[in-house]
Amino acid sequence: MKKIILSGLFILLASMATAQTALNLEVELRNDNSQKVTGHPVSVVLTKSFSTHSALVTDNGREIPCQLDDLDGDGSFDELFFLADLESKKTKTFQVQLFAEGKPREYSPQVYVEMMLTNKSIKESNKQNLYISQLTVDRDVNPYNMLHHHGAAFENDMVAYRIYFDHRQTVDIYGKYKRGLELRQTQFYPDNAQKAAGFGDDVLWVGSTLGLGTLRGWDGSKPTMINNVEHRSQRIVARGPLRTIVEVTDKQWLQDASTEIPVDMTTRYTLYAGRRDCQVDVTFNRNVSDLRFATGTINVKNSVEHSDNHGLRGCWGTDWPVSEKDSVGHKRETVGLGICLPEANIERQLPADKDNYAFVVKIPGQSLTYFITFGSDNESFGYHSSKEWFAYLDGWKKTLEQKKAVTQLVRIKN
Repeated sequence: MKKIILSGLFILLASMATAQTALNLEVELRNDNSQKVTGHPVSVVLTKSFSTHSALVTDNGREIPCQLDDLDGDGSFDELFFLADLESKKTKTFQVQLFAEGKPREYSPQVYVEMMLTNKSIKESNKQNLYISQLTVDRDVNPYNMLHHHGAAFENDMVAYRIYFDHRQTVDIYGKYKRGLELRQTQFYPDNAQKAAGFGDDVLWVGSTLGLGTLRGWDGSKPTMINNVEHRSQRIVARGPLRTIVEVTDKQWLQDASTEIPVDMTTRYTLYAGRRDCQVDVTFNRNVSDLRFATGTINVKNSVEHSDNHGLRGCWGTDWPVSEKDSVGHKRETVGLGICLPEANIERQLPADKDNYAFVVKIPGQSLTYFITFGSDNESFGYHSSKEWFAYLDGWKKTLEQKKAVTQLVRIKN
């Protein structure tokens, strides 16, 4: 038996003989938290020497959903993903079978993602049909109005997000009344019948603010847009059934005229089943310790703020979810927003201004991971006061810290 020790969440499998038709693994997880952990994300990086076409994961003999993802887009699956429930202070072992033939097993979808061009011949905003998986545009091309709902949109049964495909790259949100997947039906713009039936809707006006956790540049006094980009892309990386990943790439970005060395920035937004928060992973093609960035949340009108002054910040407030000229048919929406950054990456927490609750961010290497979350007062399953929301934010940060106390080991059985 050969043992492979995990570094972080990801595992590099040893080289396998290409003649094998099946590969059997054990994934061992140890929860050193003082409480149970539910829905813990488990990723297993697959070796290229074994061509995985299908996978089966079992928990004590019971099949559980999993998914295979091609993260780099080369046509081969390179990561296996599933969610694990772990008892406090205990070790649990999952059995994994990888197969060199067949197709991925099908499970009931718990997430959904879509990206589409606007079809001018279809008037209805919830019946568009030009679905795409990725789009790249050249310098000075703004595809914002070419794309339906202005960029990729993704959801689980609790929440939905979208990413603007322009120089703002703002993260915007869609709130629900009841739990369920509904973007395929509403396409972010429910009609009157759908609203009457209890479907959700856009619940936040973002304008040119930071929206919910958008990473921008910083010029020393204010956040800056992501301009001066040679190529800008959006791509659907993973479609579920347990997680969806949307990738935004900015090639040869010059933050300002005085910057001589451009940078490539890739941002991945990962939404897991059963969680209202979204993971944001940002990577660069070089060390960016010479640059500064900004992120945070919009200062929703009449909002109250919550902060632990160590990377957790949020607000609760009420405003129109659209511009004044588009407000017919809409109501004021009450939302709670939240962001959690590694304290080591915070250079300064800025005082609230009319637009944002912002941070100045430093990245001493080539990557940054942080989390964003939100809730709508419309939810039958959610939070309905600033007191409830801020208590959720405090607990949310603790759940994020729980991941650090879960260790993972993979053993190859054959």
